[in-house]
Amino acid sequence: MRRTTRALVATAAVTGFLLAGQAGRPATAGAATPREPVVFVHGYLGSGAVWEPARSAFEKAGYDKSRLFTYSYDFNVSNRTTARGLADFVDKVKRDTGAEKVDIVNHSMGGMVTMWYIKQLGGAASVGRVASLAGAHHGTKVSGLCTVVSPSCKEMTPGSEFLTTLTAGDETPGPVAYRTWYSPCDEIINPFTSTVLDGAVNTFLPCEEHLAYLVDGPLLAQVAAFVKGA
Repeated sequence: MRRTTRALVATAAVTGFLLAGQAGRPATAGAATPREPVVFVHGYLGSGAVWEPARSAFEKAGYDKSRLFTYSYDFNVSNRTTARGLADFVDKVKRDTGAEKVDIVNHSMGGMVTMWYIKQLGGAASVGRVASLAGAHHGTKVSGLCTVVSPSCKEMTPGSEFLTTLTAGDETPGPVAYRTWYSPCDEIINPFTSTVLDGAVNTFLPCEEHLAYLVDGPLLAQVAAFVKGA
């Protein structure tokens, strides 16, 4: 009887260990694909390469690589031009994947590009969720350092004609779920509250530097969870 009891206890312990190990494993490639494809939109001086840590975080959250897309663009041209390019890119992603909508994750000036696409180019019909990391939605005073050489920087200046048009009316239009992340330690977005959108879930971070948003593992996991709808 004692041997039987010890055997049952041992079996239960091994089973519990195996189940715990399985629970800690990342989702496999065969797991169900969550929600829509994701389009990552970088900011000024950025490129698609900056999203590699984010792509890894989304794969750990259960996304297949084939559902993750990076939109790269010339950050010196007008954000209007870049937004039109984003519209074309989203249309292509939808055609290639068969999806009706995409989700968008952006950083810095990519927030302006995203919102121009949604508000001025009818993008709300093609977007399910927007996750904005330090988005320059209302501009930044730091843009004064590059306005001479870059039309996009001039547009990023608080009070510019571009931003006056962009921020007019509903800041979070359509049936889109919006969430932002912003922080007083952001040395690029000034004021740091420029990221906040009326009608969005605005997440305050006690201290996150501008480029740290792109490599902060726990934060990127939180972003992936939001986009996934978890």
